[in-house]
Amino acid sequence: MSISYKDAGVDVHAGNLFVKKIAPFVRSTFTEKVLTDIGGFGALYDGSFKEMEEPVLVSGTDGVGTKLKIAQMMNKHDTIGIDAVAMCVNDIIVNGAKPLFFLDYISCGKLDIDKMTDIVKGIAEGCRQAKCSLVGGETAEHPGIMKEDDYDIAGFAVGVVDKKKIIDGRNISHGDIIIGLPSSGIHSNGFSLVRKLLLEKKGYALTQKFSDLSENLGETLLKPTVIYVDQIFHLLSNGIDIKGLVHITGGGFYENIPRILPDTTSVKIDKNSYPLLPIFKIIQREGNIEEREMYTTFNMGIGMMIFVARDLASKAISLLKEINCPAYTIGEVINRDSEKVIVI
Repeated sequence: MSISYKDAGVDVHAGNLFVKKIAPFVRSTFTEKVLTDIGGFGALYDGSFKEMEEPVLVSGTDGVGTKLKIAQMMNKHDTIGIDAVAMCVNDIIVNGAKPLFFLDYISCGKLDIDKMTDIVKGIAEGCRQAKCSLVGGETAEHPGIMKEDDYDIAGFAVGVVDKKKIIDGRNISHGDIIIGLPSSGIHSNGFSLVRKLLLEKKGYALTQKFSDLSENLGETLLKPTVIYVDQIFHLLSNGIDIKGLVHITGGGFYENIPRILPDTTSVKIDKNSYPLLPIFKIIQREGNIEEREMYTTFNMGIGMMIFVARDLASKAISLLKEINCPAYTIGEVINRDSEKVIVI
């Protein structure tokens, strides 16, 4: 008796149908620099940057952690791809790099065409928000390794910046102002703690409503990560000299801010300078979690921090308001203290 690849759990025909179904969404992200269509062995991208003296490529790769579990439990898969793009492009814009292209990797127990199409729709939407092209990807069935309805997603982004315009924090100095850009919620970090506390220990359903949330718990948790490309490049294109950028991801304030600070500096953050999103208050209250643990695990309502000279802070905030982006003066750079990050 013969056996086929499909019998082993991998459906090549379904894979081909899937590629045809997602093609329009993928092509919607293409720019004139994309030289190949979907389905090739490798993606070709025009690497000429005539407007730059010394173009430098900046790359980043990431996933969305266990936020996937929330999407799977809610059977809502059309936004998790936005998170995958956001986690990668927000990392590379920290160096001033303009996102160019993105590739995704999705592994699943069994290819569900509709579910996987929703995921790619989200990835394409994230790429459009980030002004980059979805040039390729891989969707792999892993029978015997993953459950049939399970999947995981990761991504890889490449951007470019002129060498003389790289943002790396080296010029940050005493007196500089820190501008905070709000997050949409938890973004894509800290979900293992969230699930352990709210779903396992407390036993809340994702349909649970809290008086201080405008949506139910699941909808609140699943809000896509904000992509900060438009905000950062609006400032740069209007002459704001950004000294440093911090993407607040895993590690929160205490672990991420020191990554760009010169040895001679620390920062002082005023936690009352911006509105704290209700979901963080709920998590802290329900788990009786210490404040430092909260600021080490979550973004606490700030997804991106911008370091500018004091005399540019007001102009930067005004420019952000032009594009309907709330922004807050949340802190300042101080001379080196015993701690690199002081939250007051």
